[in-house]
Amino acid sequence: MLAVACTKSNDYNYSQDIAPILQQNCTPCHRSGGAAPFSLTTFQQVNRKKNTILAVTQSGLMPPWPADRNYSHFIGERYLNNTDKQKIKNWIKNGAPEGDTSLLPPMPEYDAYSQIGKPDTTLWFDSILISGNSRDKFYIATLPITLSENKYVKAMEFLPNQNNLVHHMNGRLLNYEEGNKASITDGLRILNLEVDEAEYMNQFNALQLANDNGTRPEQINSAVNYLPGVQAQIYPEGIGGFRMNKKSILIADDIHFGPIPQDKWDHSRVNIFFSDAPPKRPIREVMLGTNGASKIIPPLVIPAGKITSHTTFLRIPEDISILTINPHMHLLGKRFKAYALTPAQDTIRLISIPQWDFRWQYFYTFPTMLKIPAGSVIYVEAEYDNTSKNQNNPHNPPQEISERLDNGGAGMRTTDEMLQFIITWLPYQAGDEKVSLKVK
Repeated sequence: MLAVACTKSNDYNYSQDIAPILQQNCTPCHRSGGAAPFSLTTFQQVNRKKNTILAVTQSGLMPPWPADRNYSHFIGERYLNNTDKQKIKNWIKNGAPEGDTSLLPPMPEYDAYSQIGKPDTTLWFDSILISGNSRDKFYIATLPITLSENKYVKAMEFLPNQNNLVHHMNGRLLNYEEGNKASITDGLRILNLEVDEAEYMNQFNALQLANDNGTRPEQINSAVNYLPGVQAQIYPEGIGGFRMNKKSILIADDIHFGPIPQDKWDHSRVNIFFSDAPPKRPIREVMLGTNGASKIIPPLVIPAGKITSHTTFLRIPEDISILTINPHMHLLGKRFKAYALTPAQDTIRLISIPQWDFRWQYFYTFPTMLKIPAGSVIYVEAEYDNTSKNQNNPHNPPQEISERLDNGGAGMRTTDEMLQFIITWLPYQAGDEKVSLKVK
């Protein structure tokens, strides 16, 4: 009888079985210079955190990927299948042996200064002192940018400093035409969002973002975004990018710092990658819901102690190709789903997030462009939990929360609510469905 070699569950070791799983799903963030608060690149580091690793991997808390993989797929998915979870569990339960270190796979190379290549220039936001009172902090930060001439940008990359305090950041670019603004450096650079409404308006006006005559400059939405574990996106050659004028201001909207037990400084930076020519296919963007192109039904008012459901929808007048989508809600968010219904009544799945988590709001990019036929309707369905059972509820006891659409727009405060769905798209061209959007 022939003996068949097999790996028993109690034979799992770090070098052969666990390190490859962690390198694929954990060390892109859990490394020196990464987004996570501690490293998991050596056996010693992993061994010290093994009980934490066991808890967060078995519960599904880590690696964080809110989107339902049974509904739709995106670039950069990080998840543990049941086999990997069981390997980790059995390995830890059996003493977490290191194994033969000569069989340890080499650690992937990471650039501490960029995740996507060598930038053409790096600019730094003003330093912010984050108080150590174990509370989340939210700011608006502005970064004036002066160039010798107008240029084209193919990508921007936001990176926090080595303290890794930033949890997420959404950045938009204001382009000032020649002669429209004498100085872009006179305004306030940091706005603390933890102020009352009157002080917020005073500080926001002090940012001095308008043209000198009071009009609004050109605005590039989603010029740069950051979330822990998310890599800046460069699309295939000729797709995407935008013009950056000689005078511009990058606004880090709602920059979120996680809770820390002691005071620390943050000094974040932005890498800019220029292109020699304008994009052949400039990216377009449409936003559904709050401040967007479609109404929320019923209006986004969530009474205290209630769970409410809301929808918004938009008809698409032409064939389009979707590249990236971004769902957005605040602390009361519970569930989110988006899909398109074609004129033939076929459903095109976009995204489903069965358990909303405010801490992980990715910009999800499809593996290939997704065609949406003309006449289709994109629907968004969202649910909010304003009860005391919602551990993220900013009020105890619960209070009525809404968009706060006074003053002409939704409040930036996270204690208000929003329902947005941002779609990055192009006018459809034949063959778009086969165009890979994966970073080379």
